[in-house]
Amino acid sequence: MSHTHAVLHDPRGLIEAELPLDRAPHEALVTAVLAWKDPDLAPRDYEQIALQLTGHARAVAADVRRLAAALPKNDGRGALAEVILREADGRLSAPLQGTARCVQNRARLVQALYTRLDRLTEPAPAAL
Repeated sequence: MSHTHAVLHDPRGLIEAELPLDRAPHEALVTAVLAWKDPDLAPRDYEQIALQLTGHARAVAADVRRLAAALPKNDGRGALAEVILREADGRLSAPLQGTARCVQNRARLVQALYTRLDRLTEPAPAAL
C-alpha cells in the first residue's frame, strides 16, 4: 500500500478560513478537562488530549487573527485580540507535558480564544 499526500501552499490562509471550526466537541472537551479534580491518566493520555487542544487552539487563534486584522484600526477589539494572540503564541510555544496541569492550561487557552472570537463576531459597540 502506498501512502500519498500533498502539501498545500496557502500563505493567505484561504483554505483554513473556509473550514468551520468543530466547536461543540472541543468545548465539551474543555468543560470536561476543567472539571477534573484528581484525574489519574497515563502521561501519554494527557499528551494526546493536550495535542488535541493545542491543534484546536491554533485553529481558533487563526480565526481570531483573521477577524482582528479585518477590523478598523480604531476598533479596540483588535487591540484586545492582539493581547490574547500574543499570550496564545507564548503558551502554544511551550513544550507539552504529560500532566493534568498542562492539559488544563491548554483548555483554558481554548476557552479564552473562543471568548475573544465571540467578541470579534459581535456587532461593534455604538460610539457614544
